Amino acid sequence: MTTSLPPNAALASFAPLIGEWRMSATHPMLPGEQFHGTSSFAWFEGGAFVLWRSALDDPRFPAGVAIFGSDDERGEHFMLYFDSRGVSRKYDISVDGKTIRWSRNAPKLSQRNTWTIANDGRSVSGKGEMSRDGGAWEGDLEVEFTRT
Repeated sequence: MTTSLPPNAALASFAPLIGEWRMSATHPMLPGEQFHGTSSFAWFEGGAFVLWRSALDDPRFPAGVAIFGSDDERGEHFMLYFDSRGVSRKYDISVDGKTIRWSRNAPKLSQRNTWTIANDGRSVSGKGEMSRDGGAWEGDLEVEFTRT
C-alpha cells in the first residue's frame, strides 16, 4: 500500500538542518583530540519525520541513527536514537528559533545538548553535557557541523 503523507508542520523548524554536514568534535574525556565525521538530516516519509545519521571517524564513538517526530496534541517534539553499540534512547526536544535542545533524564545517565544554528544556516554548534548516577553535570561531546 502506498499512501502519500503530508509534511508534518510541527517539524518545520528542523528545515535548516536538512542536508549533508561535516562534523568536527571534541570530548572533555579525551583532551587535546579532535574528531571528524559526517552527518545527514533528511525528511522521511515526505516530511512526516526527520531522519538523522551520524558517524565520527574514530571507533571510540558509535555511529548512530535517530528519528525526530512530534506529538501534535501535546505540542511536543522527541527523538528516538539507536547506535552501533545497540544503545536505544528517547530524548525530549525543544525548539526556540535557531536553538534546538534535546535531553533525557535517566537514573544511570542523563544527557542534555544544545544546538545553535548559525544565522546563515551554514553551520551548527552543539554542546553536550551529562550527569552520571544523578551527579553533577559535566561536559560531553561538543560538535561543530559545517554544511557540505
